[in-house]
Amino acid sequence: MAIDPDKLMALSLPEVRQTYGQRDCILYALGVGQGIDPLNEGQLKYVDETKLVAMPTMANVLGHPGFWMRDMDTGIDWVRIVHGEQSCRLHRPLPVSATVVGRNRIVDIVDKGTDKGALLYVERTLTDAESGELLATLLQTVFCRGDGGFGGKSEGGRAMTPTPDRAPDRTLDMPTHTQLALIYRLSGDLNPLHSDPATARKAGFERPILHGLATFGIAGAALTRACCDDEPSRFIAISARFSAPVFPGDTISFDIWDTGPGQAAFRARVAERNAVVLSHGSFEYHGE
Repeated sequence: MAIDPDKLMALSLPEVRQTYGQRDCILYALGVGQGIDPLNEGQLKYVDETKLVAMPTMANVLGHPGFWMRDMDTGIDWVRIVHGEQSCRLHRPLPVSATVVGRNRIVDIVDKGTDKGALLYVERTLTDAESGELLATLLQTVFCRGDGGFGGKSEGGRAMTPTPDRAPDRTLDMPTHTQLALIYRLSGDLNPLHSDPATARKAGFERPILHGLATFGIAGAALTRACCDDEPSRFIAISARFSAPVFPGDTISFDIWDTGPGQAAFRARVAERNAVVLSHGSFEYHGE
């Protein structure tokens, strides 16, 4: 059955109220590899409650509406969906503890054709429940592989940052460890693809893969380290396209290009497999 774009655009997604604290901040940071070097002070401030600061990309796991594409009457072939792109923009630094409200809405649907699927763009705003201040705006692109050809518009969505056609200005290697997905899942994504070997094999992988948003969080850590001297208050926004899976234990190499004041482009690759895992990456930050 073809999806109904008018019905989807009018769909009322659940508002999510969530309270989090220091323990959640530390679990998230451990799940994206912070503290892998126990002597690095830049990493320890994300995992030590005596000096704790929240990672900016933690906004991606707050106020999440759950697996609404499966649980609500959407008409989407949820078995075949893939997380295509993600962006995260902070309007102020995340506190280490707060009650937040996530408001989610579908902002666009693009029909790529019967054999090419559809693109669904979902926006989430994250506000502080007490003050009402806007903390973050998140945009997720969902690639609905089984839902193209419904007669909708074929253009739209958003343009992604092209990768510069020159050598990167610098490259930063970010090691991961084999337990990383098992830790990251404690931030809320319990998909067995990331923890159960049998499920991973059924999906065509030799072993469980790392969550895409964990790779995205590692990207945020790498770019904050490379461009902001590991000072998260200078983080503004990050965006990227998911292009290949990461396996826990991989070392991810981030190629970074300076593209202007407070702006950088990047890609992430696993050199051992010659695989680009994040492409069309962009990063915005406050200058010193």
